[in-house]
Amino acid sequence: MIDLYYWPTPNGWKISIMLEECGLPYRTLPVNIGKGEQFAPAFLAISPNNRMPAIVDHEPLDGGAPIPVFESGAILLYLAEKSGHFMPRDVRGRYQVMQWLMWQMGGLGPMAGQNGHFLLYAPEKVPYAIERYGKEVNRLYGVLNTQLGVTGAFVAGDEYSIADMAIFPWIRTHTAQQVALADFPQVERWYNTLMERPAVRRGIELLKELRAASMSEEARKALFGQTAQSVRAGDHKLV
Repeated sequence: MIDLYYWPTPNGWKISIMLEECGLPYRTLPVNIGKGEQFAPAFLAISPNNRMPAIVDHEPLDGGAPIPVFESGAILLYLAEKSGHFMPRDVRGRYQVMQWLMWQMGGLGPMAGQNGHFLLYAPEKVPYAIERYGKEVNRLYGVLNTQLGVTGAFVAGDEYSIADMAIFPWIRTHTAQQVALADFPQVERWYNTLMERPAVRRGIELLKELRAASMSEEARKALFGQTAQSVRAGDHKLV
């Protein structure tokens, strides 16, 4: 059994989609990031970066003690290895998938996250930040569109992989990012194909009722007001 520490966000969706796709048994443990539950000392022991998602595998392949894994990209790699699915076995295919997984982790996710922050959550409009991150997100969509024009069906080639699962949740936020998918026809085709997968649908619907329609001041402080001092292990009190 795998414990999934989760909240319905793009990074959370990556793992719920993967678990649904590979059919591994899991139980969901909600981590309400708007109430600061990600800073609880018990969760810190699992996820040292105070971020969800995280997992604990109670039946690891080596037969030893439970293994905690944090960071969504690392979790996807772990689950691909454990299940034997969605990661090519040949070296060229494997590194094609890994490159696009890292592209999402280091590029699309952080840039789209900052773009969304300044568009939706910043207490005041910062035109430079909105333009800066908006242009970078647009560029990244263009990179993905070009790649899909070359590979065809999926991001890393003919086979569906964890690269697709990592990228898809961030493209799902295209409306909030103020990106028109029609401007990127290869991305739109790929996105619509993944939306038809039953496991993808189940993954993005997991605990969807918990997504807040708006952000409270309490949630804003929990998500955007933390420093190294405020998240020291054992010192943080939930807001």
